[in-house]
Amino acid sequence: MSKPHREIELKLEVLPEVQDLLKRTAIPEGFQSSRAVTKALHSIYFDTPDQALRRAKISLRVRKDGQSWVQTVKLGTGVIGGLSSAVEAEHPVPGRAIDLGVIEDPQILNHLVETLAGQMLSEACETLMKRTTRILTANDGSKIEVAFDTGEIKAGDKSRALSEVELELKEGSGRSLYAAAEGMLGATPFRFSPYSKAERGFRLAGGEDTANLQPALASDISLIASESVEHAFRSVLRSCLEQIAQNRATILSSDDPEGPHQMRIGLRRLRSAFRLFKPALNANTLAPLDDAARAIALRVGALRDLDALSEDIISPLADQVPNELSIEPLKAHLASLRAEERKNLAEYLITEEVNRFIFDLAAYTEARGWLEPEMFDQTERLAAPILSLAGPALDKQWKKASRYGRHIEELTIPERHEMRKALKKLRYGVEFFGALYPRKDVKPFLKQLKRLQDVFGYLNDVAMAEKLLTMPKARGAVAQAIGYAVGWHEAQSQHMWNHARDYWGNTKATRKFWR
Repeated sequence: MSKPHREIELKLEVLPEVQDLLKRTAIPEGFQSSRAVTKALHSIYFDTPDQALRRAKISLRVRKDGQSWVQTVKLGTGVIGGLSSAVEAEHPVPGRAIDLGVIEDPQILNHLVETLAGQMLSEACETLMKRTTRILTANDGSKIEVAFDTGEIKAGDKSRALSEVELELKEGSGRSLYAAAEGMLGATPFRFSPYSKAERGFRLAGGEDTANLQPALASDISLIASESVEHAFRSVLRSCLEQIAQNRATILSSDDPEGPHQMRIGLRRLRSAFRLFKPALNANTLAPLDDAARAIALRVGALRDLDALSEDIISPLADQVPNELSIEPLKAHLASLRAEERKNLAEYLITEEVNRFIFDLAAYTEARGWLEPEMFDQTERLAAPILSLAGPALDKQWKKASRYGRHIEELTIPERHEMRKALKKLRYGVEFFGALYPRKDVKPFLKQLKRLQDVFGYLNDVAMAEKLLTMPKARGAVAQAIGYAVGWHEAQSQHMWNHARDYWGNTKATRKFWR
């Protein structure tokens, strides 16, 4: 029997051929490694007919390890950014059946019994894995078990292959977990596993997707007024991290233009979060992450801008051009530029630079990288209710936008661009903090803000379209189509700019819900 303990584990998905290479070579700098041990594991997961355990984030399994069977119960099985931190209790059992009588911890047993509510347990899914493990020891004494799992998940007559690397912190600093992962993978592309093995089994049984390589929108952030600034900041960071990491995987696996779009949004949301929470943070640890996010966003943005030009500026003109003109040569030219930029971006996204940023952001998020020993009032600031920060932060962003809005009739093109960015940061702040305020108060302001932001977004796209005039190899029919497109949208932009002035007035007049 083992005493209940919290299992802190980082789960990463890699290609099987990559995993084979990592098994042989992956000893990161700054770590020493034990010899590798390989064994077969057969795990059977149990639940009630209505999946009461799954809904309660409880995992209950028996696992055959050699000739022995071990029963494991885990409480809190959710995975966030590849990280699982469930409470785990293990007990030997004689065979392939669950025995609640061996659970000695009364709190775990009572919670399990209450969740089951008298329902019968049955086998729900199983995993058959070949696992190779080694122990990594860091210079500071931290110990991490690395497990390379290759095999399949089965549910009834369905099966799905899985290749996963798990790093479990046995003792020491949480930062060492990410340092080991970063050093081990180098430039190897990976994805944070979004699910536990049990959850994968349930999804397989229900016909739900487990690949999950669709573009990821920003997840909802449901803050509550009583939680601390620090807790809220971590929730925001986790949302940004998941959006960035998931959309990197999407870009590497498909040509869906929404992947670059959402990855850039994730990076922008992250940088906005840094500024909104800045009064409580350590500027020294913040700066490298902010710089890296900006650099990556520029590379992603190069493709996103071409996608927006093609999809939002050029394609809508198909029914507008006169008979003697065609936009097809321009669309084909843009398609060629997009393909080249997509290739460049894919090559960049599998570099050590990008892996390092993702792991550093994850370590910053989970290991409290914002702490500053010499910032003597930081503990008080981080422990303060989030409402004490949210209001002033939103007010600061509103004032930045208002500095441009007061002179909206006279704004130059660069100033319009700066106002657009200020409005975008304000909107991200509203989305971060909106749940802290009554929905009926937030909704009118957000509606006006979105309408205003849409106009500024279009005007920015039109300004960007003017760059088509200097596009390389833009001659003949392509140049003619560019001239028509720029002229048409510039005429439209004058009409839209009138809307911008009106929408700014409406937004200004709408009650500021945070005051």
